[in-house]
Amino acid sequence: MATLHETVEVDVPVSTAYNQWTQFESFPEFMRGVESVEQIDETSLHFRTDIAGVRREYNAQITEQLPDRRIAWVSTDKPRNAGEVSFESLGPEHTRVTVALEWEPEGLVEKAGSAVHADSHQISADLKRFKQFIESRGIETGAWRSAVDHGEVEETEEEAGFAANAPAHHAHDSAAHASHAQPPHTPTPSPQRPAGVDPFIDDAEPSDPS
Repeated sequence: MATLHETVEVDVPVSTAYNQWTQFESFPEFMRGVESVEQIDETSLHFRTDIAGVRREYNAQITEQLPDRRIAWVSTDKPRNAGEVSFESLGPEHTRVTVALEWEPEGLVEKAGSAVHADSHQISADLKRFKQFIESRGIETGAWRSAVDHGEVEETEEEAGFAANAPAHHAHDSAAHASHAQPPHTPTPSPQRPAGVDPFIDDAEPSDPS
């Protein structure tokens, strides 16, 4: 099992950096080798990758997500991999992003690449592309602010506060909708990920910072 750690510092607020990483379907914008990511549900993903001519598809589960702090995942089938992205605020407009990854190389190409640290160079280059991507925009493409603990979605204090401050319905509105009563507890929905069409992204691929 190969273990990798790479770090980059980006000139955006910690919330901006974190929010962008919650938009998993945008990963191909700055991750070379990731062809697509499909968001199956709030915590399930399907990856299609092509790295050094080795094409793979696999599913992954988000195991932990703490807004502005960390995102952790684990693959649910081969190739085996697990990792975490952590976020540290270094100032109002400055953030450290750290990726820790464990993966199991398969076949001669992947094992040879791991032996010469090609996998580490790949992650480092992807983080540099992320830096270029988010700094050139200055704003995230979307956000998902719920928390995940042991693979289960939880409402955050941020969302609870939003629900508590939501304007109450007028009495006549309540009466008009009495016949369509809602369940006793309806969680406050978070913005869906991906966020949808983003007018800030054009069709041009970001240039390689290397």
